[in-house]
Amino acid sequence: MKLSTKGRYAVTALADIALQGPDALVSLADIARRQDISLAYLEQLFVKLRKAGVVDSVRGPGGGYRLAKGAAGTRISDVMTAVDERLNAMGCDGKPGEGCGGVEAACLTHALWEQLSSHVYVFLNQTTLADVVAGRMEPCPAVPDFTAMLEEEEATA
Repeated sequence: MKLSTKGRYAVTALADIALQGPDALVSLADIARRQDISLAYLEQLFVKLRKAGVVDSVRGPGGGYRLAKGAAGTRISDVMTAVDERLNAMGCDGKPGEGCGGVEAACLTHALWEQLSSHVYVFLNQTTLADVVAGRMEPCPAVPDFTAMLEEEEATA
């Protein structure tokens, strides 16, 4: 699993649209300016988001994009899938009857990566754009200050 700029920028752009209100049509140029994202890159992402039914578009003067299902109906997992982000940390493709690395059996760590993938999917599937823009993203109870933990690990390395 690798979270690339595709997923990050797609969620950021859609959060920007959500903040403009449910009926607002938002131009990609406005999003690009407010979020400091390349307009050309947004255009590529929004082709995929529109095809996946995440956004609707209106052409012409005053046109733009809006969330097809509103902020509360837009799951982050759907956004990530629409822009081809891989939510699977496993090294194999998980096809029935096929193992990892071209062999029939699963690799030694298959269950570990499968569980990680499941947790990430559940989290992103339960989280909507409404949660993101309303500030309802609470720190993980197990690691309430993840950034500080990473900084501490880097300092001791």
